[in-house]
Amino acid sequence: MNHQQKSIVQAKKKLGQHFLVDQGIIERIVDAINPETGDYLLEIGPGLGAITLPVLARTKSLIAVEIDRLIIPVLLKKSKSLGKLKIIEQDVLTVNYQQLMQKNTWRVFGNLPYNISTPILFALSSVKNISEMIFMLQKEVVDRMIALPKDKNYGRLSLMLQYHHDVYSLFDVPPESFNPPPKVMSAMVGLIRLDKPRWSVDDEALFNKVVKQAFSMRRKTIRNNLKSLISSKDLSFLGIDPSLRAEVIDGSRFAKITNYLTTRYKYASNQRYPASY
Repeated sequence: MNHQQKSIVQAKKKLGQHFLVDQGIIERIVDAINPETGDYLLEIGPGLGAITLPVLARTKSLIAVEIDRLIIPVLLKKSKSLGKLKIIEQDVLTVNYQQLMQKNTWRVFGNLPYNISTPILFALSSVKNISEMIFMLQKEVVDRMIALPKDKNYGRLSLMLQYHHDVYSLFDVPPESFNPPPKVMSAMVGLIRLDKPRWSVDDEALFNKVVKQAFSMRRKTIRNNLKSLISSKDLSFLGIDPSLRAEVIDGSRFAKITNYLTTRYKYASNQRYPASY
């Protein structure tokens, strides 16, 4: 960032803004995105355009979501000669991504605000038309995204993102790559949507509920965390040790619990046996 840019727009702490200024890192990110003409691309939080502008130069068309009104005219001016940049002036958490991307196959990228990265990831992972996502996040969050069972970082975020995606770490981005420097290490992560979910689940809403409840209190066993949904006896019947903690249980076993409950509820609603079963 040059002195003129710095005087025009100051990073806002309340928006979690840290502007990327390391040209080497910028080039690596753009190469990872690998934008091509005709791609349907959405950027979350373009900032001053460090990634936006080189991507737009390659693809000639781009939509970005930005809430900072001071940044938008700067972006539009700088992008004018590069291609068509459409900016949605809105909080990223209030955008209806399903509606925005209901047609065509989309790819999404961006430097996600660290304080709201998890709800953004959950919102975007539910959109079937997104084939790929490439994000910069706090390294701690990336570690959670790619974690597998028995890893201390494994949790609801790991499991629910891996349900629909292959999730892979790209490279770390040190604090000095930004202005102002954040107090944490950042990292790039990629998500490629699977043709079909990794585990066969009959009721995705119930699957989400089971996983969320299982990880609600990490130090407790699934016997305790899931007691309002399933008994220890039924867990044992499914071949799942009730004394285990959620952090050692893989997605296939959570799918097994979900499908068992789905069948049970279906039969109960048909009064084939008591609803209290």
